[in-house]
This record gives sequence, C-alpha cells and structure tokens, in this order.
Amino acid sequence: MGEASAGEPDGAHAGDAVVATRALTKRYRGGQLAVDGLHLTVPEGSVFGFLGPNGSGKTTTIRMLMGLIEPTSGTAHVLGRPMPRSARAVLPHVGALIEGPALYGFLSGRDNLLRYDAADPTADPRTRSARVAAALDRVGLTAAAGKKAKAYSLGMKQRLGLAAALLQPRRLLVLDEPTNGLDPQGMREIRTLIRALASDGTTVFLSSHLLDEIEQVCTHAAVMARGRLITQGPVAELSAGARGRLVVTTPDPADAARVLKEQGVADVVVADDRVTGEAPERDLAEVNAALVTAGVRVRGFGVERASLEEAFVALTGEGFDVAG
Repeated sequence: MGEASAGEPDGAHAGDAVVATRALTKRYRGGQLAVDGLHLTVPEGSVFGFLGPNGSGKTTTIRMLMGLIEPTSGTAHVLGRPMPRSARAVLPHVGALIEGPALYGFLSGRDNLLRYDAADPTADPRTRSARVAAALDRVGLTAAAGKKAKAYSLGMKQRLGLAAALLQPRRLLVLDEPTNGLDPQGMREIRTLIRALASDGTTVFLSSHLLDEIEQVCTHAAVMARGRLITQGPVAELSAGARGRLVVTTPDPADAARVLKEQGVADVVVADDRVTGEAPERDLAEVNAALVTAGVRVRGFGVERASLEEAFVALTGEGFDVAG
C-alpha cells in the first residue's frame, strides 16, 4: 500500500481503511461539544461523502483528521498513521481543500500554483512548470492561467484550489464543501473532476450539506447531526434503509386507495391516476391481487426506491438542503 501504510497500529485500523477514527471527540473551551465520540471508517478507493447540516461538526472533524487541531479525546488514523502525531509523514500523500483556497489575489493562477509547489519540500524544482501546467489542465484553467486570481470567479478559485491539491499524486483528497457557492455549471465541473480522480484510484473524502451531491458523486457516506455520527455505509445501502413508496397507476384511483388502505398501506395519497402509500411489510403480490380482485384496473404497480433525502430525514429528524 506504499510507505504511508507501514506500521498500522492495530487491527482496528488495518486493512483498507484510509481514514479510521475511534471515539474521536472535540470539546471547545467554552464547553461546546463539536464532535462527540466519532467512529468513522473510510474505505480505500471510495468517494466518501461526509454529510450533515451546517454546524454538525463536519469541518471540526476534518481539521482533526488533517492535524490542524488536537482532539480532546479519542484517536484518528489517516493512511494507517496516528494524527496529528504523524502529520509530517502523512500529509505529503494528502491533498486538501478546507474552507476555500488561500490564494494571492495579485498573482496569476499559474504563479499561485508555482508558489504552492515551491513550498513543498518534496517537489522537484526541475519539473515544477510541467506539474503546474498539468494541474491547471486537469481543472480546466489553462486558458485563464495568466489571469490574476482576484479576477477569478468563485468557481475558478475553487478549481485553482483543487489544482493546488493535485500538484502531486495523492492517495487521499480531502474536500470541505467543494461546490459551496458555485453555479450549477461550476458544480457539474467539480463533480465530474471528483469522479475522474476517483477512477484514477484516489480516495476522495468530501463534506457536503447537499444531498444530491452525495447521491450523484459518492460511493459511501456518513451522516453527522449535532456532533454525532448517525449512520455510515455504502450510499445504495443507506437509501435502501428507508422503505420506498408503493405506486399504483390506475384509472380507478378512489377504489385503489380504498383497497390499499384495507391491505394495510399507510399514508395513501391520490394524485390523478397515481395512488401512492407506504409499502407494507408483506408480500406485495398479495396487495396487487387484492386490487385486481376488487375490479381495480392496474396499469402500473411497483415500489419507488427511497431517496437518500428520505433516508436521512428518517434518521436525523431534520432536513438537509437537497440541491445547490
């Protein structure tokens, strides 16, 4: 797995976890509990969405993972090494964009990246220009490379920050709200880039408060609310955790609604020729047969997959922003 995985501390952190925390906790001086006993596991090769409303503890967690602040208690391992103790060994293998990029407005995009690269003691100065050109190309900023960063749009600044994180090959990319403030086109560009990076084998850990971002981009997700981890796992499994809705298409909606209620279907809603309700915990073939027996003309019958939004609202009891 490369040098960063040498000396993994114990079985709890071994294997294919790029990030593993155990009871990670941060309490600030005023007594505010920002992160409370977090157990997080990020599989290697995943695009891992760290989801929660603003103020749920996501950024504090990321700052602990990157060694920027010390946890009050608990442990965090990144690439198999304890943080913040091993920050010097770990961080060269990690690209990060946290709370927006720090840019020199009076320098061009290219010169900003040249300065970032020069600050990296592991970077070979002989190949610096080529690395910067490749990073600019990767994020679609080649044409604007000579423009001063203060003239960049918010989306361009975000992409330049990503380019800085990509100057060296990275095993892990940590992105804090990477599409925050971007227009729909900018969001699409960043999401496409994230997918491309993941297909190259980079593990991507991104925080977001946008459900559709997680659903579109991520393979795995964890949900935070009020400093605590609510759930984590593959995105498809998290969606499956919320029961979908039964949908019947029929020219006889009133009769269908009556039969569905008799069959134990709750929350029945009629809209034109569509009748929906909470899928009951029984064989749906029997429900369909009951509709036919009652003379209901069934033109469509099935269960709509629950969205991530429904799953997370069910888990946390609070809503998230669905889209940007």
